[in-house]
Amino acid sequence: MTTEKSKGAARRPRRYRDLNLASWERWADSYERRHLVSLGRSGGKAWGLWRVPERQLRLLEGVRDKDVLELGCGAAWWSIALAHEGARVMGLDFSPKRLEQARRLMARARVDFPLVRAHAEFLPYPPDCFDLVLSDYGATTFTDPLRTIPETARVLRPGGLLVFAHASPFRSISEDPRTDRVRRRFVRDYFDLHALRTPDNVEFQLPYGRWIDLFRSSGLAVERLVEISGAGLPPSTYLSRESNAWGRHWPMESIWKLRKTQLPRAVISSRPPPREPATAALLPPRRPTRKRGERP
Repeated sequence: MTTEKSKGAARRPRRYRDLNLASWERWADSYERRHLVSLGRSGGKAWGLWRVPERQLRLLEGVRDKDVLELGCGAAWWSIALAHEGARVMGLDFSPKRLEQARRLMARARVDFPLVRAHAEFLPYPPDCFDLVLSDYGATTFTDPLRTIPETARVLRPGGLLVFAHASPFRSISEDPRTDRVRRRFVRDYFDLHALRTPDNVEFQLPYGRWIDLFRSSGLAVERLVEISGAGLPPSTYLSRESNAWGRHWPMESIWKLRKTQLPRAVISSRPPPREPATAALLPPRRPTRKRGERP
């Protein structure tokens, strides 16, 4: 028997997906206009709010001939840059408008790779098909990590990397939900961090301990946690003057580098069988299988 309470619980996940989709459909054009200079200056290969170059942080290792998935690719700046370096890239986003922006940017850059409209909590890929999954304030910010992180681990090959940038928990507990402004005091309960409603959308966050537990239960080992200081960097176009000043003293963002290890048996057995993708064209090419008894 379905109660009114359980009906509401069933509808809740759909509400945040619809709300975030509507926000990005509305923001897409103004977002690209506002940040065009900083995105163009970095050539796409830069991290976070202050656009710190990948060549400085060295998070991705080599990408040539690697199968790469960008979660929440937006206009696909990262994907285009990695395609130019020889990666086999796929861009995934839930916003049709953002994917259209990606197609235009790809045409100007003279690169071509698949763009897929799908939600990061339900990836349309079989297990073990990507060497690298990355997200720079993309899907890992606007989807529930309790679903997205295990789903991402599922599609990574053993030894593959997940690298993603998002807001720091310090920022989340200091950000006033009524005004979206950071304060010099905590305004949210740290231990209740999960779905955070802002004036326009829903973003997701966890306490550091829950992040670590989630990574471990998904078969992901932490290799690095980068916390960017805004001190000595040009002001970020993504932040107000007040937030730029705040970020010189406290961590505004976190960048995690995680490597897939052997999944715990309990995690493997609890997962539903993977869904078949809509078309084989969405999948990276299969690697050759070894004959029985053949050594790697």
